[in-house]
Amino acid sequence: MQKLAGPVGILGFGIEGKSTLDYLVRNGEKEIVVMDKNPVTLPALPSDVNVKIFTGEKYLDGLKDSVTVVRSAGVYPLSNELFRFQMNGGSLTSQIEIFLNETKSKSVVGVTGTLGKGSTVSMIRHALNACKIPCIIGGNFGVPALDLLKDDSPERISILELSSFQLMTLPVSPHVGVVLRVSTEHLDWHKSVEEYRDAKANLVRWQKRKDYCVYIQDAAPSAAIAAQSGAQKLSYGTKDADAIFSSDSLSIDGYELKLSDCKIRGAYQLENMAAALLAVKALGADVPTALQALKSYESLPFRMEFKGEKNGIEFYNDSYATRPDATMAAVKSMRRPFALILGGSEKNADFTELSKLLVSLPQLKKISLIGATAERMLASLNEANAQIPMHIFPNLDEAFADACSLGAGSAVLLSPACASFGLFKNYKVRGEKFNELVSLVRN
Repeated sequence: MQKLAGPVGILGFGIEGKSTLDYLVRNGEKEIVVMDKNPVTLPALPSDVNVKIFTGEKYLDGLKDSVTVVRSAGVYPLSNELFRFQMNGGSLTSQIEIFLNETKSKSVVGVTGTLGKGSTVSMIRHALNACKIPCIIGGNFGVPALDLLKDDSPERISILELSSFQLMTLPVSPHVGVVLRVSTEHLDWHKSVEEYRDAKANLVRWQKRKDYCVYIQDAAPSAAIAAQSGAQKLSYGTKDADAIFSSDSLSIDGYELKLSDCKIRGAYQLENMAAALLAVKALGADVPTALQALKSYESLPFRMEFKGEKNGIEFYNDSYATRPDATMAAVKSMRRPFALILGGSEKNADFTELSKLLVSLPQLKKISLIGATAERMLASLNEANAQIPMHIFPNLDEAFADACSLGAGSAVLLSPACASFGLFKNYKVRGEKFNELVSLVRN
């Protein structure tokens, strides 16, 4: 470990902050400052470790007692307090920066984008496992990055899902950077769309010629981010790319993968597969083996997850779709006549483009609306001149029953385009409720 100048401050003491404390203690740091607006409970620590705790409205007073600060991802880094801290000689770092500088991994793959990060990192792992290449997942998906250093190995490839929060201010890039579709997200945290995309660009901004940048060339923001990399480029798109995908297949190096041969559903997953295969190719793995392996890949929970067929009705759980563009990707993949369960808590998202798409889909036969956004979604759909049945329901149970009324030969899709709060604790609880309702359907 490269010794951090102490005392070392931990800014934000959630899951990531606790992981940082564990890392510092493991590596012999004796003087630690913990800062969090919320109350802090420390785990049992060695007697020679001294921890100062700053909480409440003045939690940032702990900066005065810190020389180095490890920022947790959810803490906005461009505050006046952190600016003054650095101007006075303080050093600001993060879990991802420390990991990239300290890991023994023979290679690190970083994946970012607005949609598909979790699916893509798990696809890369699935493909590498088939190629008998040791690998591990961490970052925004799985375990905090510094936890991966506990049993670090030079034989292993580390795969990191990286959010804009984690990438913001990052001054180093991984060997393989994968830039998925980038649109707009987290504008309640970022000051602008430009800041959000600029944060994403740190994934590849510091790459060298020996590195690889995998990107989707059909998405202008993603292509613009890739242009900032000095690495070797591997692109995927609908034509003239290193991997080419369509609505039902993808091709790479003369090999073809058909969606109909895969366990997962959703044409948009072919984009993620193309990105995963190019990442595997950049790592020197066998592409045909990786491609064959993706046929057996199964969806992550609540991400366009096929839950089976009962009474001739197919059920799809896409509770993870908490943004309009995620739902847009899901509905485009539907082939049967289907009912859509839509709505949730309010994030002031713009539903205009989603509404325009929905009214253009001949296979969409019914929309069942729930949550705080239901009225606004209904107004948006009416403005787009929707001609299909649309009703607002007080809960998911009644919306589900309504959606099932299309009968045999149809499908029911939960893809809310909104967060779950109000009706549910989070998207997982919402997804679990949908699964419970499916299980109660009698054949």
